[in-house]
Amino acid sequence: MKLTYPICSLALLAALISTGCDRAASDKAAQGAPAGPPVIQVVAVNAEKRPVKEALSLVGTLAANESVEIKSEIDGVIQEILFKEGDTVKKGQLLVRLDETRLSASLTEAEANFALSKANFERSKALLKGELISKQEYDQTVANYQGNEATVAIKKRELKDTRIYAPFDAVASSRNVSPGQVISKNSIITYLVDIDPVKAEFNVPERFLGQLQPGQRVEVNVAAFPGRMFGGSVFFVSPFIAPDTRTALVKARLPNESRELKPGMFANLELELALRDNAIVIPEAAISQIREGNRGMVYVIDDKSTVQLRAVTLGVRMPRFVEVVDGLKEGEQIVVEGVQKLGPGAKVKPAPPASAEPYLWEKPAADAAKR
Repeated sequence: MKLTYPICSLALLAALISTGCDRAASDKAAQGAPAGPPVIQVVAVNAEKRPVKEALSLVGTLAANESVEIKSEIDGVIQEILFKEGDTVKKGQLLVRLDETRLSASLTEAEANFALSKANFERSKALLKGELISKQEYDQTVANYQGNEATVAIKKRELKDTRIYAPFDAVASSRNVSPGQVISKNSIITYLVDIDPVKAEFNVPERFLGQLQPGQRVEVNVAAFPGRMFGGSVFFVSPFIAPDTRTALVKARLPNESRELKPGMFANLELELALRDNAIVIPEAAISQIREGNRGMVYVIDDKSTVQLRAVTLGVRMPRFVEVVDGLKEGEQIVVEGVQKLGPGAKVKPAPPASAEPYLWEKPAADAAKR
């Protein structure tokens, strides 16, 4: 009996050890081989080709297309004012008529003197031919005739100047005179302003002059109409540089049929320097690092769902988007969300398409219809 107990105990212990080893081996088999790196879910979009405008932001002033002070060329009394303040007037339209009584009488007198001198002139020619008068007397008659002829021409012009006409189509400003008022030739009667189109005048720094030429697009914003852009085109580039500012004066015309734009307004301008119709564009959120100003890094997803960090050259920056001049091709997939968790060679899984909608250049048609 004393020998039987230890043998049984040893057998039981061996059985327990065997069971434990089998269980550990079973657990290890259930776990399988060591797990690989985790797959990271990211938001990704494709690099797209879009039109990109390279523009220069400037400030300037609006000016009238044409503007003139309306004055009389002679002294006189205003008899009639034939326009109203703010009226649109046409070229050649009569604006003001001065009293012409005195000038009309003066012209009649001059014409009478001219008629007499003409008769004397004709008579003198016949007398000179018959050698009945001297050459000196004849010359005096000719001079008198020509002088009276000139006087008539002057009086006719003065009489014509009693009527003041519009020199071009324009809008009449406020008038500074009234009927019956005596005015001199320096008195300003009113201003005529042509504001369709208007001109935008601005100065461009010297370093951009090589990119300027007539016909370039300009967009203008004024404080009176926030959020609205008025388009026009360049028609004049100054042939010289201002030595004090090292800038050149540039002018653009803007259609203004509604007359909303007024001369003298301060203008914020965008001058189009270049337009690239097929530029590669990506969301700005995709740029993970900026180097040397125009260099950046993006994560590109390859055909094995692996990301690689790639250097790109950046161009024009736009709201939410940036142009890629070099380093990407159209259609390549780039990461816009989740870059903080990534490293070169990481495995990724793109999130559902709806997650990428905030980063798209254009909203999907269905989404746009809902809105």
